[in-house]
Amino acid sequence: MIVDLSLNLVLQQLFTGIALGAMYVLVAIGISLIFGMLTVVNFAHGAFYMVGAYVGVYLYGNTGNFWLSLVVTPLVVGGIGLLTERFLVRPLYGRGIDYPLLLTFGLSYVLIDVIRMLFGIQGLEFSTPEALTGAVNIGIGYFPLYRLFVIAVTLVLLAALWLLIEKTDFGLIIRAGVRDPLILRVLGIDVGRVWLIVFGIGTAVAGLAGLLAAPLRGVTPEMGQPVLVEAFVVTVIGGMGSLLGAVLGGFLVGIVVSMTALFKPEMAELSMYALMALMLLLRPYGLFGRAGVMS
Repeated sequence: MIVDLSLNLVLQQLFTGIALGAMYVLVAIGISLIFGMLTVVNFAHGAFYMVGAYVGVYLYGNTGNFWLSLVVTPLVVGGIGLLTERFLVRPLYGRGIDYPLLLTFGLSYVLIDVIRMLFGIQGLEFSTPEALTGAVNIGIGYFPLYRLFVIAVTLVLLAALWLLIEKTDFGLIIRAGVRDPLILRVLGIDVGRVWLIVFGIGTAVAGLAGLLAAPLRGVTPEMGQPVLVEAFVVTVIGGMGSLLGAVLGGFLVGIVVSMTALFKPEMAELSMYALMALMLLLRPYGLFGRAGVMS
């Protein structure tokens, strides 16, 4: 019986790691998508995540409809991303990777201060929607329904992105643009419009992640800063610019953190950085990265 209980506990913790990894994936794929196509290191990604949480909480508080918030929030944050790319990031293309990095770094603090002015510095309360409260028996014990919902949303989103990138003409353009943007220009494709849409999709996913994380992590103006660090850890492990790397890296980090918390709780947060250091030593470009991508 003791062995059975221990096994169930390990399996439950493993499933917790998958749920945690789903959140990492949601944040990391936005960064990887933008970097893979635009070669822009988006340091405002955590701020877009935070804005998504605030937009979602505001909509939910005023409409009482979580499902409406779930649809509208990524559209609003994606719209902000479109404006950011068109008027702030686009003029810096071709000037080196440092320019958009510094711009988005500054933009993140602007967005934080705007949220502070609009909503205050104390943060907002956001409880789990009533329809998603409680726990479900998954065979190895009871697991929070909301975390299962986060896993399901992540899987649906990944399937949608895969269909977009692998099965549509626009996805073909994205894949070609990652390899050689010059070819797209030669073929008469408006590369600027493609970059605009990709940046919008990446920020929209960040906004969705912020809303989904709100009941789990709370809603404060500074909530995006630690998440940005975690997202870059996942991205480095998976490989800069690789969507597959972001997915596998996110779930891997989530499982490592969760299992470390089971056996050595005080080392849980450190474990992801140890994993990143190990990856940099053994495979400097990550699981699916490629040499020269940062040049």
